[in-house]
Amino acid sequence: MTGELSPIDKAKFVAAKRAAEMVEDGMRVGLGTGSTAAWLVRCLGEMVREDGLKITGVPTSARTAELAREVGIEVITLDEARWLDLTIDGADEFDGDLNLIKGGGGALLQEKIVATASDQMVVIADKAKEVEMLGAFPLPIEVIPFGWQTSQALVEETLISMDVMGRSSTLRMNGASPYVTDEGNHILDLHLNRIGNPRQLALVLNQIPGVVENGLFIDICDTVVIGYGDGKVEVRDINEGTIETDRIDFVETDNLFADLGE
Repeated sequence: MTGELSPIDKAKFVAAKRAAEMVEDGMRVGLGTGSTAAWLVRCLGEMVREDGLKITGVPTSARTAELAREVGIEVITLDEARWLDLTIDGADEFDGDLNLIKGGGGALLQEKIVATASDQMVVIADKAKEVEMLGAFPLPIEVIPFGWQTSQALVEETLISMDVMGRSSTLRMNGASPYVTDEGNHILDLHLNRIGNPRQLALVLNQIPGVVENGLFIDICDTVVIGYGDGKVEVRDINEGTIETDRIDFVETDNLFADLGE
């Protein structure tokens, strides 16, 4: 089955496989949302079924919760867990300081809450997600539906004084209707091209009425696991200042790859 994967999917898989090795018996694990995180959930599910791994998972979206239950992972809420040992999630972009843009999958609010309620956050990504400066990927912000156009106007006005190259924004759609998050909110995608000061922008955006949260994850990620299409894996720990390389062999595992819904 793995022979049918594209190089990008292979890179996502090996990153997820390597990150899954960081999960130990008894851990409470935050489970991210998106295509790369789905590989992780599948890998952990296989470890639960085949190796007897005992963990509880706190999903960051309804679709991750559904997949986790499907593969045999016990699912609990963050309120039940109270605090997590580890959160593993993907990212739309990451820079050299392991600052992130997240929210391409529409779950940035739950993802940020879960990540910050964890002893450690590990990001899994393919090499293409690494950038010198954040901003090429549109920055998502979650806004309440009431007065969202006013919130949008306030955001674009605020961006005039920020260190960014672009200031336009678009309402994320789901077909002919606005996209709705698990919390019933909308998402505005900010087309900034370059973010010169992510920390400042993250603080300022959250002061705008109607903005619930933004997709800038600053000083939250501890480790990034970068996958390559040839099976190479690079693990960067921002706290220890270490870089490790490894290689993951592809193994034909029909149970792992069958019916992957991403």
